[in-house]
Amino acid sequence: MPRRLLRHRWFWPLVAAGALVLISGFALTEPMARGDATVRVMTYNVRGVNDPPPRDWRTRLKLVGHLLGRHDPDLLGVQEARWHQIRDLAEALPDYRWIGLGSKGGTRDQFLAIFYREQRFEVLDFDHFWLSDTPDVIGSATWGNRYVRMVTWAKFRDRRTGATLYQVNTHLDNKSADSRVKSAHLILDRVRAFQRGVPVIFTGDFNATAEASPVYTILTGSDAFHDTWRTARQRGPQYRTIGRWRPPLRGGKRVDWILARGKIETAWTEIDPYRVGGLYASDHYPVIAHLKVGG
Repeated sequence: MPRRLLRHRWFWPLVAAGALVLISGFALTEPMARGDATVRVMTYNVRGVNDPPPRDWRTRLKLVGHLLGRHDPDLLGVQEARWHQIRDLAEALPDYRWIGLGSKGGTRDQFLAIFYREQRFEVLDFDHFWLSDTPDVIGSATWGNRYVRMVTWAKFRDRRTGATLYQVNTHLDNKSADSRVKSAHLILDRVRAFQRGVPVIFTGDFNATAEASPVYTILTGSDAFHDTWRTARQRGPQYRTIGRWRPPLRGGKRVDWILARGKIETAWTEIDPYRVGGLYASDHYPVIAHLKVGG
């Protein structure tokens, strides 16, 4: 479980377009142990639904804490988290800060938060946009979405290597195929407008099957991203990433991905179906990739 929390602080509360944007963090407790240039990235849908025990968040949080300690990510893209879950994750990650905004503004509805290791990364820029015809309007949804869908992104400088990189994090709609396709095009257009030549890591729950969906075709097409699962030098077993509280299914569909654009090499990737007995940390399994950025 996480180390003892030493001190909690809030910083950079910004009021933008009438909504509160929060970046929060906690003081470091000890120096980082790893000295290599690998960036460990995790994408994880933590499930925001308030399920009855034993699938309630309070019970599952212990398993989530184990997974975070086990994989020790430098960058973590979280999907579907509610505000109380973001607070709990921040307490579980005392060496991290996070960037995020509720999809309906302030702390309302789901967060697509990015957690980053404070000692490793400096934030150079960040923003949010909504997956709609009016992407700069907070809480907008025009494509038949069941939920408001959005993107959180950040630009970092790696203090260890000096490399600059972006992380983009999203959760595409689970019902509307048209929304997913339009979202993929919008995200790709926005990413192509980022600083030229700077690598981009893209984490998310895409609600679309890797290698077998229009969304995947768009996002891995020309001048787009590559799938770190496919380009990894080594990988663990492939499992269905949306587990639905069931035993892991080998060779199942991947709907949670880590994509990369630019000079990024993947040394290792895995899907972790960790459970204790019949209890799972979420109805999704986290996906982890060890990346070399730049160079």
